[in-house]
Amino acid sequence: MKSVIVDKIASVAQHSELGHELRLSAEIPCEEGVLVAVRVLNNKTRYNQLELTSGRMAAVNQGDVVVGALGHRKALRGYSGHLPTNLKVGHTIQLLNIGGVLGICDSANPDVGAPFDCEVLGTVLHFPYLGERIGVPARAGSSQLDEAAVLDTQGVAVVALAGTCMDSGKTAAACAIVGRLRHLGLHVAACKATGVSLRRDILTMEDAGASDTMIFSDLGVVTTTAENGPALTRSLLSGLAKLKPDVIVLELGDGLLGAYGVEAILSDELIRDAFTAVILCANDPVSAWGGARLLRDNFSIEPAVVTGPATDNAVGVDQIIERLSIPAINALSHGVALGDLVADLLNNREAA
Repeated sequence: MKSVIVDKIASVAQHSELGHELRLSAEIPCEEGVLVAVRVLNNKTRYNQLELTSGRMAAVNQGDVVVGALGHRKALRGYSGHLPTNLKVGHTIQLLNIGGVLGICDSANPDVGAPFDCEVLGTVLHFPYLGERIGVPARAGSSQLDEAAVLDTQGVAVVALAGTCMDSGKTAAACAIVGRLRHLGLHVAACKATGVSLRRDILTMEDAGASDTMIFSDLGVVTTTAENGPALTRSLLSGLAKLKPDVIVLELGDGLLGAYGVEAILSDELIRDAFTAVILCANDPVSAWGGARLLRDNFSIEPAVVTGPATDNAVGVDQIIERLSIPAINALSHGVALGDLVADLLNNREAA
C-alpha cells in the first residue's frame, strides 16, 4: 500500500467521496467499476478534457494523476475499447471517455484522435471498517445493480427518447421537454439508462428543470450492455417513481442499433408498456425513416414525434411528415411546441 496525491477525480467516481490524497494497492482486480489511479503520459489537443465529480470540465495534461474506473466502451464517434484482463502497476491503458472510463483502446474515430495513454499506479482503496486499516478496492456507484429489480412506475407517466445514433439530439430534446413541462407546472424527473459513464447529460436536464435525476452509473455500472440494460431501466424508473413526479423523462443513450442495450430495453414488454410516449431523434431523413421502421416493426412502437438534426429545417420536416406520417418538430428552434405536444399526450393519458 502506498500514498499518492491525485490531480483530478473523474465523475465516474462521483459517489466514492475521495479526497486528493489516496492509498493505492498494487493488486488490481480487472473488474468493471474498480477505481484506479493513473498517470497521463501524453498531451492532446482534441478530446482532451475530463468531467470531474463537481460536473466541471477540466483540461487533462501530461503528468496529471487521475482517478477513473476500469471499463469498456463501444462508441461509433469516439473510442472503442475493452476491459483489460490483467493489470499490474506500470502497465499502460487508455482513457476511453471524458467521464473517466479506463481500458484498452481497440479503435479510435479520427475526429477525436488517439486517446490519452496512462500509466497504471494502482487500485484506489477505501476503508469501510471503522477503526481498522483494512483497505478494499473502491468502486463506482452509490449502490450495486439488482439484476432482479422489479418495474413499478406507480402510475407515473414515462416519456422515452430513443435515437438513431449518438449525437442525434436526444439530450437537447429531453431538455426542451423538461423545461416546457416544468413551466407548465409539472414535477419532472429525468434519467439516462444507457451509454458510457458521463454525468453531463443529466446535469443538463437538471439545469433545464428536472428536480430529480439518476443515471446508470449511480448503480455501479460503468458501461451499459444488452445484459444489464433492462434491469437498469427498471431500477431507474422505479427509483424515480418513488419520488412521486408527474412525469419521468427517460433518455436512451447511443442508438437503436448499438452495443449499449437499447434494443434489449425496447424488447422488454413490461418496460414498453410503461412508456406513455416514445420520441425518435434522428440525424437525417433517411435515419428517421429507418428508426421509425425499427420501432414499428421490431418493437410495435409508434413514435409520437421525430426531432433532432433531421428536423433542422423545413426540408427534413416535410420529408418526415410526408413519408412517415409522424409529426416532426425541432427541439432547438421549436422547443416549446415539442414540449406542448408531449403535454397534450400526458393530458390525453389522464383523460383516458
